[in-house]
Amino acid sequence: MKNIFVILIFSLTLSQCIGIKAKKTSTTVNQSSKNIEVVADIKNPNLIIGIVVDQMRYDYLIKFQKHYGNGGFKRLMKGGYNLDNVHYNYIPTYTAVGHASIYTGTTPVNHGIISNNWYDKYEKKSIYCVDDDRYKTIGALQGGSKSPYRMLTTTITDQLKLSQNLNGKTIGISIKDRSAILPAGHTANSAYWFEGGDIGKFISSSFYMNELPKWVQDFNNQGKANIYLNMTWNTYYPIESYIETLPDNNNYEGLFNGKNTPTFPYNLAELRKVNNNFDLLKAVAFGNSFTTDFAEATIIGENLGKSEFTDFLAVSYSSPDYVGHQFGIDAKEIQDTYIRLDKDLERFLIFLDKQIGENNYLIFLTADHAAVQVPAYSNSLKIPSGYFNNLGFKKFVNQITLDYFKSDQLVENISNYQVFLNKSKIKELNLLTRRHYIYNYQAAY
Repeated sequence: MKNIFVILIFSLTLSQCIGIKAKKTSTTVNQSSKNIEVVADIKNPNLIIGIVVDQMRYDYLIKFQKHYGNGGFKRLMKGGYNLDNVHYNYIPTYTAVGHASIYTGTTPVNHGIISNNWYDKYEKKSIYCVDDDRYKTIGALQGGSKSPYRMLTTTITDQLKLSQNLNGKTIGISIKDRSAILPAGHTANSAYWFEGGDIGKFISSSFYMNELPKWVQDFNNQGKANIYLNMTWNTYYPIESYIETLPDNNNYEGLFNGKNTPTFPYNLAELRKVNNNFDLLKAVAFGNSFTTDFAEATIIGENLGKSEFTDFLAVSYSSPDYVGHQFGIDAKEIQDTYIRLDKDLERFLIFLDKQIGENNYLIFLTADHAAVQVPAYSNSLKIPSGYFNNLGFKKFVNQITLDYFKSDQLVENISNYQVFLNKSKIKELNLLTRRHYIYNYQAAY
């Protein structure tokens, strides 16, 4: 189960956000013997950038800080609000749930995104959070039948559009489809995500458009994904300086296909051949650089931050999640990923300063969820840990229903930490009127 800690950073103070390069007109009004200052003509930011780092633990900001420069994470922390005691009050804290909660400001019981995948008790099947077969893929042959329709509330991006009478642009981008679609909301101009395998392009859905804009096609044709996958991933600084994490070759990391040890360096040109080609880019630090490249191309291609209205760009960095799942939270690979992400953030902020103007944009950075230690590592330190036994729990529940209700068909599905009852079977066995069985069950368990 993943930690529920989240870091929220605003790169500009609230006063700056309200009064960025503002032309203020002050008038003093006397009301009930009190002077009230009325401030008019306050300039809104030209562009808002929301950044979500997938699987980022708050302690990474502290743990790796001596390796960070002054222009990335440290600039955000020193230049704005740093909220270090913020928590999600629900489980599970998966990617889709976190992104929906951040941008709607509410919890799954209200916005309806209860997991990445979940069992739909009405359709009687497992569904994916943004699948929508009413739409088709734009930019490829597959991967784009998506929309945000399962999200049942508006987002901050929706509310911004509504407040401006649908003016201003809202765009979501990410390697993961759900991380681009959900933050962008229902009224988005577009959302783009990376399709791996042998495609290796940013794509979209006909929910937003009929064809990719020329600037997206041009970006895809530049072959930047290929460029990154022809590189070797080695540590940014000498690996001997990475003293904050476990040895490079330890027993708690996963392996890429074609590699005998989970160790630097990684020859990506060779590894991509046996790791589903462009999918490999998702799971290495360069996936963040690639996302930053596309974020900058989006701002230029869509001319964001240049109109009289406020635009919103939702950016989600997915690669830290892939790297974390592959190698664990204390791996040299995760440390290097965040060191390189810090460099990407610095590059992006410098770009924003030049393209939009240092005082003309508002940016926040947060995480959709964190992660816990690899259970085997915790156990090696005599810390109780382990994985939830889903199969064992299913057998346990079915045995209970068999013992007390003479049927092992009363549970329709167990998934996503939820038990779905088979209401038809319950009615067939006339158990709705046999309340004393339920009382006996509750007393026993």
